[in-house]
Amino acid sequence: MLLLQAKSNQGWMLPGGFIGKEEDLDSAAVRILTARTGLTNVFLQQFYVFGSAKRNRKEHLGDVLQTLGIELTAESWFMQRFITIGYYALVNYDQVIPHPDETSLACSWQAVRELPPMLFDHEHIIAKALHALRLQLNYQPVGYTLLPKEFPLKSLQTVYETILGRKLDRSNFNRKLLSYGILEKKEKHYSGASHKAPFLYSFREDMYFKALENGLEKDF
Repeated sequence: MLLLQAKSNQGWMLPGGFIGKEEDLDSAAVRILTARTGLTNVFLQQFYVFGSAKRNRKEHLGDVLQTLGIELTAESWFMQRFITIGYYALVNYDQVIPHPDETSLACSWQAVRELPPMLFDHEHIIAKALHALRLQLNYQPVGYTLLPKEFPLKSLQTVYETILGRKLDRSNFNRKLLSYGILEKKEKHYSGASHKAPFLYSFREDMYFKALENGLEKDF
């Protein structure tokens, strides 16, 4: 999970930004993501609109704006109601060099199960994103976008366990994944293992994306 640490009080928040008046939603999401990560052609999925009239954005907003040298008044548009359109992106974090902005002390990866203190309603947004990803796990190219081109099955299992929030039986997971025929076993072994190195695999792209059209049928 890529998070920003605010300069104002060192609380953490999700990266985000405003949409231009003449800008499409998806274009704004791509622009903001590229500014944070430097990546293009990233998988993005809109998952929820946060529009509760009781969303509290004022608690920390004054401190954030003070960091930027902006005076907050009762008439300021920052004091008006905000609607947030949530997107999640699937990226291989090894390819990302996070970039903080002028309001941030840091921009870094954080474990979704060990979140630091979050500002605004961003913890709720993360929970919604994780819920959406779980529901779409059998229909979206999750492993394909989060892993390098070649990987051991254990790495793919770790991705599924992180999203599902529970441990999976290794032999059962491997059996189900291999039964789809979407993985190609390589001749070489994974070099990062200290014991007997496992084989590497890659996705058979044509079969993988065809399988996702109808959804992977087996639960894990």
